[in-house]
Amino acid sequence: MKISQILDKIDENQLFVPAFQREYVWKTNDAKELIASLLKEYPTGTMLTWETNNPPELKGSWEYSPSQGAVKLILDGQQRITTLYMLIRGEIPPYYKLEEITHDTRNLYINVETLDLQYYKQNLMENNPLWVNLTDIFKDKVRAKNVVRALKEKGETVTEERDDLIDDNFKLVDRIPDREFVEQTIPVRASIKEAIDIFYVVNASGVNLTDAELALAQISGYWPNARELFKAKLKAMAEHGFVFKLDFLVYVILGVLHQSGSEMRKLHTPDNYPRIKDAWELLDNYTLDYVINILKTHAYVDHTKEINSYYALVPIIVYCFNKGKQPLSQQEIKKIVKWFYYSQIRQRYISQLQQKLDKDNGIVTKHENPFDELLNIIKVERPLEISTDEFVGVDTRNALWGLMRWYFKSRNAVCFTTGVGIRQNMGGRYVLEWDHVFPYSLLKEAGYSRRNWMKYALAQEITNRAVLTQTANRTKSNREAKGYLAEVQEHFPDALKRQSIPLDPELWKIENYEQFLVERRKMLATELTAFLKNITETSDTQVETSLEDLIQSGESSDLEFKSSLRWGYQQGAITPALEDVIMKSIAAFSNSDGGTLLIGVNDDGEVLGLENDYNSLNGTRDKFEVHLRNLVNKAFGASFAASNLTITFPASSEKEVCQIDIKRALHPQYLEVKDKTSGGKAQKFYVRSGNSSIELSLSEVSNYIQERFH
Repeated sequence: MKISQILDKIDENQLFVPAFQREYVWKTNDAKELIASLLKEYPTGTMLTWETNNPPELKGSWEYSPSQGAVKLILDGQQRITTLYMLIRGEIPPYYKLEEITHDTRNLYINVETLDLQYYKQNLMENNPLWVNLTDIFKDKVRAKNVVRALKEKGETVTEERDDLIDDNFKLVDRIPDREFVEQTIPVRASIKEAIDIFYVVNASGVNLTDAELALAQISGYWPNARELFKAKLKAMAEHGFVFKLDFLVYVILGVLHQSGSEMRKLHTPDNYPRIKDAWELLDNYTLDYVINILKTHAYVDHTKEINSYYALVPIIVYCFNKGKQPLSQQEIKKIVKWFYYSQIRQRYISQLQQKLDKDNGIVTKHENPFDELLNIIKVERPLEISTDEFVGVDTRNALWGLMRWYFKSRNAVCFTTGVGIRQNMGGRYVLEWDHVFPYSLLKEAGYSRRNWMKYALAQEITNRAVLTQTANRTKSNREAKGYLAEVQEHFPDALKRQSIPLDPELWKIENYEQFLVERRKMLATELTAFLKNITETSDTQVETSLEDLIQSGESSDLEFKSSLRWGYQQGAITPALEDVIMKSIAAFSNSDGGTLLIGVNDDGEVLGLENDYNSLNGTRDKFEVHLRNLVNKAFGASFAASNLTITFPASSEKEVCQIDIKRALHPQYLEVKDKTSGGKAQKFYVRSGNSSIELSLSEVSNYIQERFH
């Protein structure tokens, strides 16, 4: 079917989008790539339609009448067709409202000489006739001769060849509506369930739609108004600062009905309908609001922007749902809040979301004291106590910043200038912001610029931040900390203390900036640890993390996977250089905060085992361990190997893995590495950065060692 015919059928109420389809999610770059492909006459995919005289609920205001006969529904290709409608017609298609379009991809401009595509940029396009709005070309508002005439009026030379090129490019654009979209059609005899099943199969690769979106499509098939009910609830919660996506509600429903986080297929069958409908009534009218109010009143969370991962709310909602409308006790609420805080700062759901929700939903459903158990799982993975080192060089994207704000609110902290409390306040002037205590412009002059990334990180560190209202932030401007903080101390004597600002005026001088950071790190680490601990007591049960759980948590700053010690899978032979890579990782963990290295697991988390390594040493586990320890002894010394490493050999599916638990070293650990160019040896210094090990330059090592080891 031609693109022009598709758009005409939409206008003539002959082609629709079913309600179970997801919303329009394409962004401007997607639209640019589509048009670029059409201009080059590249393939642009197919369109899957379903012709039916018994359609499900449709998007938009049009209501189907049986007298209309069979109509077509777009099951696949909706994003492309919606984009083309907006660019060619210059309007929102009738199955959407403007507020439902997250990214408006209209007003795309084309350079009719080069065929470059850009959204409007004043400096580039103003007074340049070559840049034309695509929609104006499709609507014949601008023609090639208009551009040529405008160029000549500007005094530009337009040769015959240039004139022809512009004309040819206009014709390229004009031909786009005549392009064919290959159409595949589901026959009229198909039922709604069959059509949705085909829709699922087409999209089941997970590239275009998430598992949750596909599950929601299935739900909408047997419960037609589900999507609109869910969207209405999302809108109501957003008005109170809690902004979620449809995916989140699907995870909630999967959790309350099936205590799962991964088995979305369990929601696909129509036998779920009465259970989902009943569950939604309780969720909509009670549980979701109840949990949000717990967060607001007991956890000091005013909006989801403060939350690192809102999927931590799923187990809490499941727990409260299972209680029906029975209010929680004060002790239950405290345990929930305590676990919620730790789930954020220890990033419980940063990876392996579905698998972790499987485990956590199961625990809140089956255990007597589930949040004690969930907290102990976090404790096994990461220490609960907050250390001063965790603040070094981290900015407001770190989860600790959220905890700092919640803690300040719990102390009834106030804005330094207005004296207004830092809870969610009314009026734009009192919107909360976070600003530097020591202004960055002054720190930059003192050498804390981007030219030195370690110094710059210190300038942006969360220990140089305070929570202020917008009014205060504008008033404060770039004043020196010593004068500004002295005034705060005079006007609001408790304000600095309540935001954990050191009170020694000597530390407010810019020449003492780094000592200010040291002191505030100590204050925050001590106070936040006590704050979390004192929320409530929880039982300390023994929880062991299995190898599978460890692998599922994914690589991070304190966990790394390596396929082998010395066997090169790509080379199919012993590769001694791989041993150097293992030593590099051990050095990096030691020089950072310690961590765990798994040998026998590839980057994707697949367990390969150690059989090839064992065979390369003509032995088994014992020879492997002896060889590994010899490598460590040679690289770092026997005393380091004895006191800083714990080596074990857990197994998964009968495949052994070498697990090396590496302690945080007391002294810097250098690694002697052979230079690839000269062949000589040089000492290198490695640290962890995210989920990888990196080498620091000589200029960076001394600063790092001073911060880390002194």
